[in-house]
Formats: sequence, structure tokens, C-alpha cells
Amino acid sequence: MRLALTTLLLGFAMTLSAKADEPHRVFELRTYHTPDGKLVDLHKRFRDHTCALLKKHGAELVGFWVPTDDKDAKDKTLIYLVAYPNREAATKTWKAFREDPEWIKAKAESEKNGSLTEKVESVFLAPTDYSAMK
Repeated sequence: MRLALTTLLLGFAMTLSAKADEPHRVFELRTYHTPDGKLVDLHKRFRDHTCALLKKHGAELVGFWVPTDDKDAKDKTLIYLVAYPNREAATKTWKAFREDPEWIKAKAESEKNGSLTEKVESVFLAPTDYSAMK
């Protein structure tokens, strides 16, 4: 009986330990800065192509925002948050996305009159132990 209880407790502890070692999903905060007058075109590309393609390749689209305080940033900036099971999945998602013929075509067509971005910033985030979103 004692051996059975010890084995059971050991198995439970190993399960908890394995779960503690499992990486939480990671988040990527992306900020796109556009040339003057191009934010509308960038929104259109996301709405019509980018969102569906990112989902197709495994990205979880959490949300999209534009700044409300700084007039210049408001007219030229798109901020969005993406989630992935882990950092490796994020790398695979972006590789597949960038190589997708649909993306290559959509990007080329949307940039006939110039690039839609001047600068793209990306920050990967790991949730804290007290974060509501993990």
C-alpha cells in the first residue's frame, strides 16, 4: 500500500513538474509605421489578405489597435498582438507566411505605389505568472 501511494504521489509530482516546464505561449507585439497617407492601404491589406494568411499559418490574432493620443502616430501607426504556442512556432509561422504565394502576390499588388511601411518593430513577450492571459 505504501509503495502504491509513493508511486502515485511520485507520478503526480512528475506530472506537475512537466507542466511547470512546459513553455507558455508567447506573444509578439508588432508596430508598423507607415509613410504619410499609407495607413488606409495597410488596413486594407490586413483586412483583405494578411489576417487570413497569418491565421492559415498558425498565428493567433489577439487584437489590432491605432494610437489615439499622438496625431502623427494615429495617422501613421498600426499596433497588433499575435500569440503562438511557443517561439519556435512563431518562427515557423513567419517563414511559411513570407513564402506563401498569396502573400507575395498581395504584398506586390498593394505596394505598386510604394511600400506601406517605413519601419516595423517586433517585441516577443512571455506572460508573467500573474498574467490573466497566458
